[in-house]
Amino acid sequence: MDQIDQKLISILQENARMPLKAIAQQVFLSAPAVSARIEKLEAQGMILGYHAEVNRQKLGYHIVAFISLELSAQQKPEFYPFVAACPNVLECDCVTGVYSMLIKVAFASTQELDQFIGQLQHFGNTSTQIVFSTPVPHRDIVILPKEEDSYVQD
Repeated sequence: MDQIDQKLISILQENARMPLKAIAQQVFLSAPAVSARIEKLEAQGMILGYHAEVNRQKLGYHIVAFISLELSAQQKPEFYPFVAACPNVLECDCVTGVYSMLIKVAFASTQELDQFIGQLQHFGNTSTQIVFSTPVPHRDIVILPKEEDSYVQD
C-alpha cells in the first residue's frame, strides 16, 4: 500500500459516495486508475465495505447500551450464532477481564433491553451500562505510513 492508496482510503472513509472523478482529481490519477486501485484494496481486504451513518434516535432506537458478559470458552460455539442473529447487536467484541464479551446494542426501550439481557443471562453474568451521551462518536481510522514510507534523520 503506497501513499496514494492511503489517501484513497482516507477519502473513502470521509465520503464513500464521492464520485471517482473527484477522487481522481485529489490523487492526481485518472478515474479508471482510481477504480482499479479501489478494486485492488477491496480484493486485499483493506476495504471491507461501504456503510451509511444513520441517526438511531430518528429511527426509534433511543437506548444504546454496552453489556459485559461473563462467558466460558465452552459456550462460545452456542453464543456466537445467537449474538450474530440478534439485529439489535451493533457490535460484539471478545475482551480481556472478568467479562469476556463486550456487546454494544441499540433498542427502542429499556423494556426491550431488559428482555435481551434476560436472554443473555442464559450464557452467564452480565453488567450493563446505558449510554447517556457520546462525546466522541465513531470516527475514521488514521492511516499510518508504513516503515518504508517514512525516513529517519541522522
